[in-house]
Amino acid sequence: MPGLIVHEWIEQYGGAEKVAEEFAAIFPDAAIACLWDDYPERFAGRTVTESWLSKTPLRRRKSLALPLTLPTWRSINVPEAPDWMICSSHLFAHHAKLSGLGRPIPKYVYAYTPARYVWNPELDDRGNSLAARAVSKPLQAIDRARAQEATSIAAVSSYVRERIQNAWLRDCKVIHPPVDVDYYSTSKAEFLTPAECDLLESLPDTFVLGASRFVPYKRLDRAIAFGEANQIPVVLAGSGPLESALRELAESATVPVQLVVRPSQPLLRELYARAWAFIFPAVEDFGIMPVEANATGTPVIANSVGGAAESVAHGVSGFLLESFSRSEMRAAAEALESITPKDCRRQTQKFNRPVFRTSIRNWIVHNS
Repeated sequence: MPGLIVHEWIEQYGGAEKVAEEFAAIFPDAAIACLWDDYPERFAGRTVTESWLSKTPLRRRKSLALPLTLPTWRSINVPEAPDWMICSSHLFAHHAKLSGLGRPIPKYVYAYTPARYVWNPELDDRGNSLAARAVSKPLQAIDRARAQEATSIAAVSSYVRERIQNAWLRDCKVIHPPVDVDYYSTSKAEFLTPAECDLLESLPDTFVLGASRFVPYKRLDRAIAFGEANQIPVVLAGSGPLESALRELAESATVPVQLVVRPSQPLLRELYARAWAFIFPAVEDFGIMPVEANATGTPVIANSVGGAAESVAHGVSGFLLESFSRSEMRAAAEALESITPKDCRRQTQKFNRPVFRTSIRNWIVHNS
């Protein structure tokens, strides 16, 4: 039966985009709808319908577009009426409703989180502005009401499931996101450009890696702090608005800190594999990157709060820290010698793509 995959917006990078790709692979006949598509190569050859917002400057200004996304999601126009839809939602995609469709269709919501800056501003600074606080209560009421439309909801982690229960007053099942474990398990050095090879060779023999978007809640400053606590060089990989601030922090650090901006996927894989440890301080809804790092055999130091506590096995594939205090970071570094690459790789198998695909198919079929 033809379906519809609904995704917030399509970007070049992002864990949600990787999940959307899996949905497209699981349901090859499904169309795709989004607010805007900033990376057409991702779903080349597929029918991707963008909203009217894609034709305005707001497609690049998410915070300004936010108020308009709610009514936009309530009138989706697609070329062919689907028999069902699956919403890939971390903001308001689960509000999706088809325009002009005279019959109700099953709506499945795969939720990365209820909108953080609406429901959990303590996890996202964007929710602490005066404007955000002023509209949070009305948005919460609308968001909760529209979550009741879902035929079934799946959360990316038990951590998010609990937030959904509190915010939307709905229970849901847990289906962890997919990770391309096979890709990260084998070297990708042959796909590196000469410049990337030179960059790798220039790195210290021993370093810790922090990788993510350069935004505040990712707490990459703690990756630098970990290196300083243990006198180990640090590499930060990613891109984002905090790049200048991180460069300033790197210049004043007591250990060498190098930024690798916009690494390719093969380069990121090799950075994971060469790192002594991958440092993941963010409070995440799940945390795909720790699984990717573990797949290369590299142990992970992650936050004990959030979804990473479900992807990292404490004492087996890494360690979970409560506060990232200096004493905690030093103790974790000393204990890392007990972690083996074999145990790291074994931990990742439960998150491999075939497991996810089977779970999604079973979820849709069971609720159809």
